[in-house]
Amino acid sequence: MKTVLDVHTHTIASGHAFSTLAEMIAEARRQGLQLLGITEHAPSIPGTCNKIYFRNIHIVPRQYGALRLMLGAELNILNTRGDIDLDDDYMARLELRIAGIHGVCFTPGTAEENTEGLIRVIRDKRIHIISHPGDGTAQLLFEPVVLAAKEARTLLEINSSSLRPARHFAHARGNNLEILRLCKRYDVPVILGSDAHIACDISNYEHVWPLLQETEFPEALVVNTSVERFLTYTGLDAPAC
Repeated sequence: MKTVLDVHTHTIASGHAFSTLAEMIAEARRQGLQLLGITEHAPSIPGTCNKIYFRNIHIVPRQYGALRLMLGAELNILNTRGDIDLDDDYMARLELRIAGIHGVCFTPGTAEENTEGLIRVIRDKRIHIISHPGDGTAQLLFEPVVLAAKEARTLLEINSSSLRPARHFAHARGNNLEILRLCKRYDVPVILGSDAHIACDISNYEHVWPLLQETEFPEALVVNTSVERFLTYTGLDAPAC
């Protein structure tokens, strides 16, 4: 399977990543990617950029040879109500909006309550992708999550970084297998995410490939293989700046 895009990555602006924007762009071009997304952590993550960073992203060029750049944020889902940590003014400035649950800033409830909150975010028309729903940070009921994602055309991410043994997410493998099987059953596209925090990890999906093989997941349901399909499915198919 040839992938041509990676839209969940971080630079040093996120505070705990190790490559600059220029280094990320250079590596994506070296790999021959067609689309790179930089999605810095939103303010609730300790050490990340100030909100003013997102106010100024309009100054960055969006085309580098054959590579298109999209700038956005990985927003934080804060609680079972589905509250997120940037207001409408800042949200409107983002080209790409990923939302995810991170243990340092999420107040959990029961599996049913967590699921209800996540589904509220999935149905939020501003959100394009749910990051690492299978990492096990919050207990979730995956069938209603997958069905909500299908209805809302919000992509669920299969996150390679959360499957690394060093991350110690004990439930990540089983959860992601369940998500893939449900998405296959209900014909729901997914997006692979490197969650790269260093340039050499861009498009590194090494921990995802075995899960795709085990589930015999259809290549046609992986949007990373076509920029046009990704943009059309998420409603992001406006011309580049």
